Amino acid sequence: MRNPSPGIVGEAGPIARVSLHDAIVNRLRDMIIEGELPPGSRLHETQLGARLGVSRTPLREAIKFLASEGLVELVPTRGAAVREFSAKDVKDTLLVLMTLEALAGRIACERATDEQIADVRALHEQMLAYYRERRRLEYYKLNQSIHSAIVALSDNEPLAYTHGILQARLKRIRFVGHEGEENWARAITEHEEMIKALEARDAERMESVVRHHLTAAWERVQQHL
Repeated sequence: MRNPSPGIVGEAGPIARVSLHDAIVNRLRDMIIEGELPPGSRLHETQLGARLGVSRTPLREAIKFLASEGLVELVPTRGAAVREFSAKDVKDTLLVLMTLEALAGRIACERATDEQIADVRALHEQMLAYYRERRRLEYYKLNQSIHSAIVALSDNEPLAYTHGILQARLKRIRFVGHEGEENWARAITEHEEMIKALEARDAERMESVVRHHLTAAWERVQQHL
């Protein structure tokens, strides 16, 4: 029997314990992604600590972690601030992500098991449920998880590691790229095409769809830069 896929609603399983560090990191990351902490804004430890109900030490460690992801900049003598990306930064990063994901998609069509592909389909169906319910943040997180899951199917650790670093940097930018019903609907259609290509193990089609999807992602986000 196939193991349950993570993130599927209604499946029984152990309740994960989230450490204080992870809880703070996740909350701050969500605040950045949703624009509650906009690009360029200073991260005042005292104010944030009071707002989140945590002390400065774990908060500072969480901020350092987000800096390692590329979402926060640590500026000498000025403290931490939400990183601002230029249009060139985003375009260049998306170009590399497109290359990595296209390669991973091609390899995944050759290496992934039927069970692994079914797990990705299950994640996609849950993402569609979030889309219908207009649960945008949950949708977005699962969207990114699907990209990571497909990369993981390549079974190539250096590829997955590099992809993870670059994907983390663009979390806010990719999130705003889904603003507007038309953009959101287009992204859904592109994801459906990716899943179908993966299920068909059509490596040529998979690579083509991934490249189109990441090119369209640039078109969707550039107006927000």
